[in-house]
Amino acid sequence: MLFLQHSSNHKEFHNNVYQLYHILHRSYIILNTDTSRGLTSLGWNRRMSQHALLSLGAKAWRCLYCPKSELRLDLTLECGQTFRWRETGKGHWTGVMGGRVWTLTQTDDTLWYHVYRCREDPDHVNGRKRKKAEDSQELWKKFKEMAEVKVEEDDKSLCVSTSEQDAKDEEVLKDYFQLSVKLEDLYKEWGDADPHFRRTGNIFSGLRMLRQDPVECLFSFICSSNNHITRIQGMVERLCGRFGTLLCELDGTCYHDFPSIEALAESSVQAQLRDLGFGYRARFLQESAHQIISCHNPEWLHTLRNVPYLEARASLLKLPGVGPKVADCVCLMSLDKSEAVPVDTHVWQIARRDYNYDAGSKTKTLTNKVYKEIGDLFRQRWGSYAGWAHSVLFCADLKKFQKLKETPTIKEEKNQAKME
Repeated sequence: MLFLQHSSNHKEFHNNVYQLYHILHRSYIILNTDTSRGLTSLGWNRRMSQHALLSLGAKAWRCLYCPKSELRLDLTLECGQTFRWRETGKGHWTGVMGGRVWTLTQTDDTLWYHVYRCREDPDHVNGRKRKKAEDSQELWKKFKEMAEVKVEEDDKSLCVSTSEQDAKDEEVLKDYFQLSVKLEDLYKEWGDADPHFRRTGNIFSGLRMLRQDPVECLFSFICSSNNHITRIQGMVERLCGRFGTLLCELDGTCYHDFPSIEALAESSVQAQLRDLGFGYRARFLQESAHQIISCHNPEWLHTLRNVPYLEARASLLKLPGVGPKVADCVCLMSLDKSEAVPVDTHVWQIARRDYNYDAGSKTKTLTNKVYKEIGDLFRQRWGSYAGWAHSVLFCADLKKFQKLKETPTIKEEKNQAKME
């Protein structure tokens, strides 16, 4: 046990605090919430918690059997279906799901996960910033009551969970990644029906559709209009940072929950979003949230999981800023509509290049007719999980993943083709 020794000497007291801070930092200790207020009030640049790394020890991690043929984190989390995950360490992704902050990583046949048991921001109580201590005497009163610090070998930010917590976490994880769906069986089915998919699927195996929260999915994809993945990620983070609940801070990065529909429906939201660089999307975000609250209820989006695909799609198309592609993304990635096929110019190009789709020489834009024809083309070829299969080909066309195609096998095939 360590205790701060009080001194009437102001300078000596601050030196004691400084020494304690460095002991804690070296020992990877998390402080009692109230204790941390003392250090904060002195203005120290503290780092209370760090991103978990499996290489530092598996004790605080949980795992489940999941081969990479069933899930590849890099493809699944970076293909543009979600915008909340970042690679915070080599092969480690940290993000928010189910109102909690997670770090995920994997070995060949195991999915590892760590859930951060984050506490309330120590500088805020009931949404109001706490007043900082006026002097060392006032600070000492707080320390005397709460400055006992327990030192353990492991980083206390990697808290040990209870069995009940473990069960809940595993349930959330399995639901989010839809691990009940046997991906290898689907890849085989698609490959048997489609030689082009078979070649691509051999390289891009393990990419599966997420089952995201419908609110997060809808408002994230409203941000996607005329946009690219990196910029959408930044916009979604600013949206969460301004209107979402702070969950925790890791290595200086703040993680927020996604805002509620009620928060986004406020009339002041439009102006705030414009200040954050959302442009015309600011109006769509606020008006869609307001329409849902006014005409339905906060749970309405979740109820669309229980209606047929075309009915859910038609309902979404009535919202401001929601066109066919956004509606299909929400259907596929959060509403359990695996047959939904989002079509944009990239998917149109895939249909023309790899599947001989011809909309006619006069067609220069992606009309509703062309959109439907491409979706039907893929649904006829791949069946009820056409949206999943289409996403594999979409991912394979992304610039960031082109190096995966340059495997020895692919190079040999190219060389053989040239010789022939």
